[in-house]
Amino acid sequence: MIQVTRKDSQEADENLIRRFNRKMLQSGIIPRVKALQYFTKPLSKRDRRERAIIRRARKADKLKRIRLGIR
Repeated sequence: MIQVTRKDSQEADENLIRRFNRKMLQSGIIPRVKALQYFTKPLSKRDRRERAIIRRARKADKLKRIRLGIR
């Protein structure tokens, strides 16, 4: 549960809203809710494997670029 409290009675409402929005983004609730908003068919085992292979290749390429100082 996210709790945002007022620190001061002098604090503006805009600051409170800004802090609340920042906490919501950091917690990851919004992307999770948006992902559940629509039904998506489950991926087949083959598709999951293919995506995992691509993901690993991209990650390795990114690490390689970082080590070489390209990025």
